[in-house]
Amino acid sequence: MYRSYTLNQSWEILGQIDPSDPTFWEEFATGMLKPVAAMVVVAMAMALSFSQKLALEKEMLVAMARAFLQLSIIGFVLQFIFSQKNAGWILLAYLFMVSVAGYTAGERAKHVPRGKYIAWMSILAGTSVTMFLLVILDVFPFTPRYIIPITGMMVGDAMTVTGITMKKLHEDVKMQRNLVETALSLGATPRQATLQQVKRTLIIALSPNIDHAKTVGLISLPGIMTGLIMGGASPIEAVQLQIVVMNMMIGSSTVSSILFTYLCWPAFFTKAYQLEYKVFSVD
Repeated sequence: MYRSYTLNQSWEILGQIDPSDPTFWEEFATGMLKPVAAMVVVAMAMALSFSQKLALEKEMLVAMARAFLQLSIIGFVLQFIFSQKNAGWILLAYLFMVSVAGYTAGERAKHVPRGKYIAWMSILAGTSVTMFLLVILDVFPFTPRYIIPITGMMVGDAMTVTGITMKKLHEDVKMQRNLVETALSLGATPRQATLQQVKRTLIIALSPNIDHAKTVGLISLPGIMTGLIMGGASPIEAVQLQIVVMNMMIGSSTVSSILFTYLCWPAFFTKAYQLEYKVFSVD
């Protein structure tokens, strides 16, 4: 029999899971049968990769094994954090996510000096400002059960956009190096000399989020909305939460990507307003 739960009731039900309960592990193992069965589609993808000589089979297998292990571990970690009353766990989890995201985004542009630090600062600023506004406006209560999942989605999205911004801006400035140097020689500041490259980079980096917002609900149902509906939450409440998520992703990713373009100047230019040769001579 189908039973409908409100959003708050769904969170409370999740909080009743107790790993110390003898039946918990039995239910956990039973529940894992479906994810294991779903590996058949990965096997299909690996077979296609092999037939097309893409040599991606090992990478696919490692990726899925890591995802399985990481998600299983994080499930237990979140269960522990959700049972705590200390806000320090929220901040610790948030800083951990931002650190991993900054490192990952920085890896996209290893040729950018201090790239990981710049990415970390950009993601931290964009996500923290966005979440602060949402908490102040009472959109979300400051509790682990709300803040950690929502922040995780926001950090992941900001990581992707920031990584694209780092790589694309470096490539554009390098390709149009002569134009930038000409503008600098005529007295332009680094921002003025690279204005067109920055605008083009930001448009490319932010367009996927904007396009997704335009078509959400028409082409596919977003993950969080689908998960809540399948978990028994009201479709109306699921839609409301999904709208908030889409808004915060656009806000945080925009702040993060624009901030990066300002923080990168010390790495891209010398104090004399000249292009840093070492940065743009790397292939």
